[in-house]
Amino acid sequence: MNKPLRFASVDALRGITVAAMLLVNNPGSWSHVYAPLLHAEWHGCTPTDLVFPFFLVIVGVSIALGVVPRVEQGADRGALTRTVLMRALRILGLGLLLHFLAWWWLELAHYRPWGVLQRIGICFAFVGVVAIWLRPRLQWALLLALLIGYAALLSAGSTLAPWLNLASRVDTALFGSLLYQYDAATGHGHDPEGLVSTLGALASTLIGLHAGALLRSGQTKRLPVAGVTLLGLGVLWAQWLPFNKNLWTPSYVLWTAGWALLALWLAHALIDQRQWPALGRRFGVNAITAYAGSSAMVLAMMAGGSWGWLYTHVFDRWITPLAGAQGASLAMALAFVALWWLPMAWMDRRRIYLKV
Repeated sequence: MNKPLRFASVDALRGITVAAMLLVNNPGSWSHVYAPLLHAEWHGCTPTDLVFPFFLVIVGVSIALGVVPRVEQGADRGALTRTVLMRALRILGLGLLLHFLAWWWLELAHYRPWGVLQRIGICFAFVGVVAIWLRPRLQWALLLALLIGYAALLSAGSTLAPWLNLASRVDTALFGSLLYQYDAATGHGHDPEGLVSTLGALASTLIGLHAGALLRSGQTKRLPVAGVTLLGLGVLWAQWLPFNKNLWTPSYVLWTAGWALLALWLAHALIDQRQWPALGRRFGVNAITAYAGSSAMVLAMMAGGSWGWLYTHVFDRWITPLAGAQGASLAMALAFVALWWLPMAWMDRRRIYLKV
């Protein structure tokens, strides 16, 4: 069985996305976040709101490059399905473990089952199984059903307002105080990685699956056309259902996927075709390791008090007088990303690639 194709551009784009995750998730102080690194408060889409959907699109691309070729080469579909599901469970389990550490070390009021790795695991499992068992035509039908069905579901709730939208109400009914935000006085809850909004995330990953098919088949000139088309459709749909990362609205799916496809096309043109350096690759080939390891490190530092001490006595003391509090917070976030680049580079040089 031939080894599936690997594109340096995909590894690089995945790595840049992971580095961006580390950057936006770990400011020196949440009270002084550098403004461009903030998510939209509710409706809207900032550059930071592109990061997670970019990663999910790349998950879909990776399935097209790694799973689909094995199906075409005659691999046993049942065995391949078990492999995909086991990897998805490991990713999901790692996310649950990180949230257990956060609950334990930081003495949080409750354990939160939903999170970034959990959503990645669910999307990988769903789209991986779809890629194994469904033909492309049915995959497109499923994508349309997800987008239209989820839009109809949100519209049935009569409002997209925080706490009161249908996605938050369903999540609250199912998980109550285990959500990211919960107001005991009103009984309202919300989780940006909750169950219902995962419908939109699944659609993002499915779009990545089809983008990966274009990349693998050499039809890369269609990527910018598809990207611009998705951007236009996203803007049109936003007149009805606005961009909203917390709810992962269908317009947000199309808008962010459009930018992701343009980024994939540009990375392919520059790295694979023109042989530019694959910047970010070292994060990309150990993406889950970098994300989970850095998250565990931050939790440990916060629990021990060293994160706050480091910000106060080093970055705030020396950089705030020069660049302001936001500049100091940004400097610590950049330093943290640079710090994690070192073990990722060391692992890559020694060809150590940890597959969760």
